[in-house]
Parts: sequence; structure tokens; C-alpha cells
Amino acid sequence: MSDKRIKSALISVFYKEGLDEIVRVLGELKIKIYSTGGTFSFIRDMGIPAEPVESLTTYPAILGGRVKTLHPSVFGGILARRENPEDMEQLLKYQIPQIDLVIVDLYPFEETVARIDDEEEIIEKIDIGGISLIRAAAKNYRDVLIVSQSSQYAGLLDLLRARSGVTSLEERRTYAAEAFKTSSNYDTAIFRYFNRKEGIDAFRESINTSYKLRYGENPHQKGKFYGDLGKVFEQVHGKEISYNNLLDIDAALGLIDEFEETTFVVIKHNNACGVASRPDPGEAWKDSLACDPVSAYGGVIVTNVTIGEKEAAEIDKIFFEIIIAPGFSDRALEILMGKKNRIILRRKEKVTDPSYFRSVLNGVLWQDRDTSTEMAGDMKPVTPRVPGENELTDLVFANKIVKHSKSNAIVLAKGRQLCASGIGQTSRVDALRQAIEKARAFGFDLKGAVMASDAFFPFPDCVQIAHDAGIRAVVEPGGSVRDQDSIDYCSANGMAMVFTGVRHFKH
Repeated sequence: MSDKRIKSALISVFYKEGLDEIVRVLGELKIKIYSTGGTFSFIRDMGIPAEPVESLTTYPAILGGRVKTLHPSVFGGILARRENPEDMEQLLKYQIPQIDLVIVDLYPFEETVARIDDEEEIIEKIDIGGISLIRAAAKNYRDVLIVSQSSQYAGLLDLLRARSGVTSLEERRTYAAEAFKTSSNYDTAIFRYFNRKEGIDAFRESINTSYKLRYGENPHQKGKFYGDLGKVFEQVHGKEISYNNLLDIDAALGLIDEFEETTFVVIKHNNACGVASRPDPGEAWKDSLACDPVSAYGGVIVTNVTIGEKEAAEIDKIFFEIIIAPGFSDRALEILMGKKNRIILRRKEKVTDPSYFRSVLNGVLWQDRDTSTEMAGDMKPVTPRVPGENELTDLVFANKIVKHSKSNAIVLAKGRQLCASGIGQTSRVDALRQAIEKARAFGFDLKGAVMASDAFFPFPDCVQIAHDAGIRAVVEPGGSVRDQDSIDYCSANGMAMVFTGVRHFKH
């Protein structure tokens, strides 16, 4: 028989919010309640009949509360198969009552880790009895309903009221699946905490929050995002964020976070097509757009300063999908919200996982996130002519951009403004030629500009082409067996070259 009437319940929860309504309904349905510690006191204070779990175990809670429910009289009543005569005979023999409903809310391990560094207190927040109750009840879902987190209280209330405490097999199986989601997430969090120091070579990741997207990268692909977007930004206005939007937002935030000075960035297909740093936000926007106003169409705009009315009025003149800023003036929002589908995001805290992973073949590729940002002091001159102060500023600026560009990548910059970039090319020479052609197409004079490369030059052809275009300073990681060829050309032609020793491939 798939339908089961709940006759008894075991309740052991950490957070009591919302539990009172459930307890009242259980009382109204004459369901016998067993409970532990603080939960028992909570129920008793409500005036609802309940028995302490000690009435089953005949033992008090021991070891400072570490052991309360770990007893055959508890787990036997949960795990007994009602259709199995031998199981039922053993319950009768040992006077173990059946338990049909288990409600558990685990110790807040993840919240404790996020809040404190005291390992002793963290360890005490590893739930033992609760997690065991969840697994036992979920395993025996054919007979037992398991509620494994407080977020399920509302659903449980509806279930209890709809059929006066009768549940179907399908309902119990659904709750069991949710229970194993809860337990696996909990165990993963504990493992990840311990593995910060131990370094055990195993991949574990668990994210319970998800957003269903309209589709994936293309309309024929399904898509979801797993994570909490609410920690990163507040969506003030606009349509639903898509899969491709999220990729662009990630790229935009990664690049803008490289800059402390007032900066605007325009992103298209995960790459920067406009970047400029200026003391005045309006000038920063104007010069970032000037880099490539064609590609900016339909792009993502991000800045690290509050957007005011003046900037908003200028930005509103072009079509774009998303704008991200730490703040907007009231008038700026009024202007930008004039397009109903335009996505406006107010940036919150910087949230960046120190690791990076993605699925490949039949497994996962994992690596540390590229957090290296080379500043002026990290750039080692390798030519007789060293970069001047302005050139060095531009080299740092260009190197930040090339770090966030798809390889092979070349970035040309001048006066803290992106002139052009060549990205995603199979040849570094092609990337440079693409950048030069693009810069000239938008009227940039490359005389005195600088060049940044995400990886070393295997031959001197790139510095020759750059020199012919007017570029006078170059930053690259170095590391080629033929580095000297490029160094010699730069030295002979009055170009300044610096090495960082850090490659920034991005695929």
C-alpha cells in the first residue's frame, strides 16, 4: 500500500522558526510526538503533548549533548520495514514504537565556518545524530516521511492539512531525494572545510541554489545557473538574465576589479571592446565607448563608480543589454529604466571563488584562479631604454586588459585607454595585425602607444610589426628560447621592453 498515515513523529531541529504551526497541526491530528533537548522544551512550552526521546532510549543525552538519538529504539522505529514480518516482530519483541515522520534541521555548519575561525566551535557544529536520522528516514521512504530542512516546513504543512496526515509513496520519495541532497551538501561542506589544510586530491562541490535560465548558450540548449546571484548584485530593472549574459557579467566584473581609479569597461562576448580610466566618470565613459563603438552595440557596460545623471544621459544614447555599477543616482535610474528590457544591476560585494573549474570530456578541470596582477614594480626592463612614467602606467593598464582577453591576445593602449585588441587568434601575429587594423579603423594614432601580450613572442616578427605601427613600449611575460631576438630588435630600434615572468593564457 503506497499511502501511509502518520501516527508518530520525531522532531529534532536547531532553528525553531516556523516549527510551531507544524507542531499544532500534529497535535490536532493526534500524532504522537517524540523530541530532543531544546526542541522538546519548545514543544512543551507550547502546551502540546510530547515525549522526550529519552523515554525511548532510557538514556539521558550524554557527552555534552553529542549523543541523544543514536540508539536502536530510535533508529529501529525509523528503519523497520512495515511490510516485513521479521522487522515488525523485532519491534514488538524489543518494544520499539514505529516512527512515521522525522523532522530534522541540522546544526548550521556552513554558517559557523563563515562566521568564525574557532575550530573547536566549528567541530561542535558537525551534526551527528541529525544527519543519521535524515539518512535513515530517507532510506526507508516507503514507510517514513523525512523533512530535512526548515525550508520544507510550508510544504509539510500543506501536506498534513490536505489529507489529514496521509502521505503517498511519491511524496515520501520526493522528500527522500531532498533529504539526500541535504545530507550530501552537508558532508561536502565538512570535507571542504577539512581539506583546506589536508589537500586530499578529490573534487567536491555542492550548490543547492539554482536559477533556471531561458536556455543555454543557444536556444536549443537547456541552461541553469547554480549559485546565489543575490550576493553579487541586485537586479534593479530589466528582463531575465540569460546564460550568455552571465558569462559577460563574469568577464566584466573580473576586469573592472583590476582597477582602483575611475574606469568604464565595455564587454562583448566575454572580451573588452572598450576600456578607459579617467578622473571624471563622464570622460571615462566617452573614451571607453570611443575604443570600438560598433562592438559596444548590445554589449555589457560596467564601472566602479556611481553613475550620475550626466553619464546616464550619454550612456542612454546607445543600445546595450546590461549596465553594472555600485550605485546609481535617482535621476540616472530614471533615465536608464526608459528601456523596459535593459538589465540594470547594482553591484554588491566582490565575491570570487579562489578556484576555477569547468567540465571537460568525462571529468572536471580545476585550477587556481588567475589572481596575479603585475604592477610597475613587477615589470623588469630587458632593453637599454626603460619605459617612461606614462609608458609604464599604460603598460600596467594594457597588461590588466590582456589578462582578461581570450588567447592569443594582444592589447594596444595609450593614455590609459584601450586603442584596440586582437583576441582569440591562432597566431599572435594575426592578433597583433587585427589590433592594429582595428585601432586605425577607429582613428587611433598608435605613435607612442604600448603593446601587451598574454604570452611570450617566439619570434621577433611581432615587435617588428608593432614598431612599424608606431608602438614604442612592450610588456610580455618572456620565457621563449628566442626571447633575445625580440629584445635585440627592440634595443636596436629604441623600443622599451619589460618582462613580467607571468603568462596570462585564457581559453
